[in-house]
Amino acid sequence: MSDQPTFVPRTDRPIVVITDYDFGNVDVETEILEAAGAEVIALQAKSEEDLFEVAPHCAAMMNQYAKIGQQTITRMERCEVIARYGVGVDIVDVGTATERGILVTNVQNYCTEEVADHAISLWLTLARKLPDYDRATHAGIWQWQSGQPVFRLRGRTMGVVSLGKIGQAIVARARAFGVNVLAYDPFLPTNVATSLGVELVSKADLLARSDYVLMQAPMTPDTHHFLSDAEFASMKPGAILVNTGRGPTVDNKALYRALTNGHLAAAGLDDPEEEPAKRANWSPDDNPLFTLPNVLVTPHAAYYSEESIRAARVTAATQVAKVLTGQKPDYTVNAEALAATPA
Repeated sequence: MSDQPTFVPRTDRPIVVITDYDFGNVDVETEILEAAGAEVIALQAKSEEDLFEVAPHCAAMMNQYAKIGQQTITRMERCEVIARYGVGVDIVDVGTATERGILVTNVQNYCTEEVADHAISLWLTLARKLPDYDRATHAGIWQWQSGQPVFRLRGRTMGVVSLGKIGQAIVARARAFGVNVLAYDPFLPTNVATSLGVELVSKADLLARSDYVLMQAPMTPDTHHFLSDAEFASMKPGAILVNTGRGPTVDNKALYRALTNGHLAAAGLDDPEEEPAKRANWSPDDNPLFTLPNVLVTPHAAYYSEESIRAARVTAATQVAKVLTGQKPDYTVNAEALAATPA
């Protein structure tokens, strides 16, 4: 018999479970959801098992980093909607949710400018060798040679992987620096690329021709380790990689090999492959990339500004409030699949 206390609802109102959050409080969400007649329960789940007790009782569940998988969803008895704080839904089992008649929503278009700015910032920082100069000057070395070699940006080639809204915003910024832009996106119509002044090419062509590769790929079964040993070997010697898409799209062990053998010059990652925020325990010692001076890693912060994080919170909570009050939400992931499912 379990010693764990059994969760007992203390309200007749619909219960909205916020699985986890790192923005200090849930005041923004609570105001919106209580106005819709709901009761908010905020957790800090670090494993899926932390959700099992509340799953049967919730009318909605919202998640930031915590996985809402099959084991949680099959325990849900009255859930109407699962709302993701953000665009990607790789940590929600959408298929099982659909089978159980549960709507999945996400937040779109809230951080396009921030992620594009972040990608360009990482690129420029690495291309202009700012970390090298900073370390040298702090050590008392005042020489322009501290960052040698630095190459002119204008006339060089940037390859952008995935040309959605964020990818297109990256292109708009990059063109101001005079780079030629290639893109790989098997889902993008050629005429859209043409209107952006971008040459749409194959994956192999992009890797072979690009001095800088900027990744903005979503996490799908097809994009896991999209870049690994073979891809890095096919890239130009001295190329720079920037990934502001999902961490697991880049094989970190292969990247470490490419950087330490001198084939790649540098890398900027907004998230390592292991995605620390989604782990109960993490240390940089787990990933050798953190030992390299030519690697910049930011803590999945590309999406962040004060404005964007508030927009994500308001939008995610609003999707739930609309569903619970019988209104049509703005951003749905599986609405078409649910509509096609026999009653």
